[in-house]
Amino acid sequence: MTPYVLVINSGSSSLKYRLLDMEARTPVARGSVERIGEREGGHLTHHGPDGTDDRDADVPDHEAGLRAALDAFGTYGPDLNAAGLAAIGHRVVHGGDRFRDPVLLDDEVERVIDELAVLAPLHNPANLEGIRVARRLFPEAPHVAVFDTAFHQTLPEPAYTYAVPERWRTELGVRRYGFHGTSHAYVSRVAAETLRLPLAETDLIVLHLGNGASAAAIHGGRSVDTSMGLTPLEGLVMGTRSGDLDPEVTMYLERVVGMGSAEVDRGLNRESGLLGLCGDNDMREVVRRAERGEESAALALDVYCHRIRKYVGAYLAVLGRLDALIFTAGVGEHSVAVRARALSGLEGLGLRLDEDRNREAVYGDEPRVISPDDAPIAVLVVPTDEELQIADEALGLVG
Repeated sequence: MTPYVLVINSGSSSLKYRLLDMEARTPVARGSVERIGEREGGHLTHHGPDGTDDRDADVPDHEAGLRAALDAFGTYGPDLNAAGLAAIGHRVVHGGDRFRDPVLLDDEVERVIDELAVLAPLHNPANLEGIRVARRLFPEAPHVAVFDTAFHQTLPEPAYTYAVPERWRTELGVRRYGFHGTSHAYVSRVAAETLRLPLAETDLIVLHLGNGASAAAIHGGRSVDTSMGLTPLEGLVMGTRSGDLDPEVTMYLERVVGMGSAEVDRGLNRESGLLGLCGDNDMREVVRRAERGEESAALALDVYCHRIRKYVGAYLAVLGRLDALIFTAGVGEHSVAVRARALSGLEGLGLRLDEDRNREAVYGDEPRVISPDDAPIAVLVVPTDEELQIADEALGLVG
């Protein structure tokens, strides 16, 4: 019997899902419920083998949203009851230092996820709401939590430790956790397969460049350093997040203009990054404006790529050698300009692009090598598939 896994990603006002045939390793249905609990009403989009359901829907809460999705499965396929679910995989953003691997969900695991919400107040509560609803609606199916932070639990102590007071570290959990773990895990495995190298013997740098962005140094399939920290704010410049910043900036803003913590938090997470630099957080528009000669967009692009180069150089030093550098996620997979600018000047380190290959590697589901054949370090574009990685880990856990 073909094993099917349903992957659920529950946000504060949205619920995204994908049903995967794990024998063919392909999606058979996918969809999303948006604007959950919002006054103007919600919206459902479902793509199944028997058609597409795209309509406004009354979804006052996550349970109503998931029930609407189940109705769409019933009409547009496939029939979940007939298919049978080997597992339901749930994305959970923060597992702290409690979860190094996927885990079967029960009441105790739910309690710990709730406890860890202090580390991810915007994400864990929403993830947990989706879990609770799905467990009620699918009481017989095994439910598995897959954590964004788990892949980075292999970080060595010097890499995850901040030089802060002991009480902060030991009692309050202040340390580097890292995120985008499912993407980094998937992409590093596919890159090793593409290069026909054993994953356990490779040294890789993965650049996950989307609206959120992170870099990871991966040695033998294990994360040994990553750019995001206690929260997803640290590291690379992102669509609306600042990335690395002098911590004293927050105190400076408080002293000079009386800015409160909530306002600073909103500014750094939602009003900074590319948006703060040039008013746009869509990299396609930033590149278009930069190519037209707009100074603010050109500066935003330069700052963005400068930060990437710094991390590439740092992680090359951490690893000591490098088999490949990989671009992934929306910007990494589709932006010719970002890939070229980010690696400009790194030719002396062995990182070179083939201009034609880079230009052609814009769309497609397959990994592509964009470095010359004689380059000492391979450069790849590998489309990420976090849902497939979650499904793999969920199915692997339930056997």
